[in-house]
Amino acid sequence: MTGFRIERVDWLDPRAVGLRRAMDADMAERYGTSGGPAEPVEFTAKRARALSVRAADVRATLLAVLPDGTPVGHVALRRLGPDWEIKRLIVSPLVRRAGIARALLAEVESLASRDGAPRVILQTGDKQPEAVALYERSGYSPIPIYEPYPETMPFSLCFEKPLA
Repeated sequence: MTGFRIERVDWLDPRAVGLRRAMDADMAERYGTSGGPAEPVEFTAKRARALSVRAADVRATLLAVLPDGTPVGHVALRRLGPDWEIKRLIVSPLVRRAGIARALLAEVESLASRDGAPRVILQTGDKQPEAVALYERSGYSPIPIYEPYPETMPFSLCFEKPLA
């Protein structure tokens, strides 16, 4: 790969929406689809609410874009109560291990720091070992599962990184 650039875009940018849909498909494959016969509809709805992101809470949405214009990476930064949460970090499988995830992570950390955030937090899952490895290599430390994830996603792994 010859390189990529990072673009700040709107949460509803069609390229960002497309990458989030790809992430949703990957998560469904890893964790299964919700709403199985043993899962009450109310529980499925609670999980969907926990995973939802209100556009009004998003502070930044970033894309990694190849020189030919192909979007290959996505990350967002949102306010979650008093915290700043990293959401929806995804890199297309064809370009993984090229430094894109690290670059996107560093950029949202920088944005949060410039806006005065004392730390950033994030939630991932137990079936995403490559994500956990990235966060640990990037200086993130485990923290208890935080709201809104404990009830509907007890498999969550949560992390924080203090910002200088």
